[in-house]
Amino acid sequence: MKRHRYINILITCLLVVLVACQMQVKNTNSKQLAASSFNPITIENCGITITYKQPPKRVVTLNQPATEIMLALGLEAHMVGTAYLDDRILPEYQKSYAQVPVIAQKYPSQEVLLGAEPDFVYGSFPGAFGKDAISGRKDLLSLGINSYLPEGAIEVCQRKRGLLENIYSEIRDIGNIFGVSDRALKLIASLQQELEDTQKKLGKVNPPKRVFWYASESPPYTITVDSLPNLILESAGGRNIFQQKANGTYITVNWEDVINRNPQVIILSEASWSPAKMQRQLFQTNPAYAKITAVQKDKFVVIDYSYSTSGVRIAKGVRTLAQAFYPERFK
Repeated sequence: MKRHRYINILITCLLVVLVACQMQVKNTNSKQLAASSFNPITIENCGITITYKQPPKRVVTLNQPATEIMLALGLEAHMVGTAYLDDRILPEYQKSYAQVPVIAQKYPSQEVLLGAEPDFVYGSFPGAFGKDAISGRKDLLSLGINSYLPEGAIEVCQRKRGLLENIYSEIRDIGNIFGVSDRALKLIASLQQELEDTQKKLGKVNPPKRVFWYASESPPYTITVDSLPNLILESAGGRNIFQQKANGTYITVNWEDVINRNPQVIILSEASWSPAKMQRQLFQTNPAYAKITAVQKDKFVVIDYSYSTSGVRIAKGVRTLAQAFYPERFK
C-alpha cells in the first residue's frame, strides 16, 4: 500500500512539473510571438530620428497631454513614472493613472528622472527636455534613452501639418512606437466623430460670440489666432476679440483693448497654478471691467487648462465650449 502511495505522489509531482513546464513554454512562445509581431519603425520628429526595434518598456511622461494619450491607448503597463499635471486627469483615465508612480509634481531633476530607469521619455512641451529641447533629447539618446516631442510643440518644431493633424499624427506615432496602431486609429476616429457630431448640433453660427480667452493678468495674456486654443474656440462658434497673428500660442495685450472690444463671453482656464475662481474675482471686483458685457451678464466659461493643449481632449474641448456658448442647441 505504501509503495502504491509513493508512486501516486511521484506521478502527481511529475504532472505538476510537466504542467509548469508547458505553461512556461507557452508564456515564452507568447512573448516571442509578441516580439516577432512588432515591425521595427523609424520615427522622425523635432530634428531627431529614432528607430524602434521593440516597444519601450519603461516610459516616463512629463506632461499631462502625453500622459493622457498613453492612458487613452491603454499603455499604462509600460509607464514607470509621470510628472507635471496641469489640472485633473480625465475621469475615464483616473483608475489607470493611479497605477503610475508620480515621480515629481513638476519637471523632475535629472537624478530623479534617471532614477526611474526609463527607456523612453515622452514630453508634450519643449520645457520637458530643458532649455534646448533638441540637445536635451540628444543627451538622453546618448544614455540609451529614446524620447518623443510632438511636431506641434510650441516654437520648436516647424508645423508641417495643420493643428488637428498634428494631434492625429502624434497619436499615430505613439501607437506605432508601442505596436498598437489599431488602437491609435480607433482613438483618432472617435475624436473625429465627436467633432463631427458637435458641428452637426451646433450648425451655422452668425454672428459668432465675441470671446476673450483670458490667460493671465498684468498685462493680460490671451491666445493667438494661429493657436490650437483659437481653433477650439472657432470650432465652438466663437470669435477671438484679438485677431493678431504671432508665433506661439499666446500674446500680450492691454486691458484698454479688452474693455473696448467688449467680449460677450470670457473663458477662464482652471489650472493648478491659477484657479479660475481667483480669475473671476479679478473681473468682478475691479470697477474698470464693469463695462464689459461678459462681466455684466456673468458670462464666464471655466474650462480646464488641459483642454487648450494638444492631446485627446480636443473634441471634448470644442463640445464643452459650444455647449456653453449655445446651450439651446444642445438640449
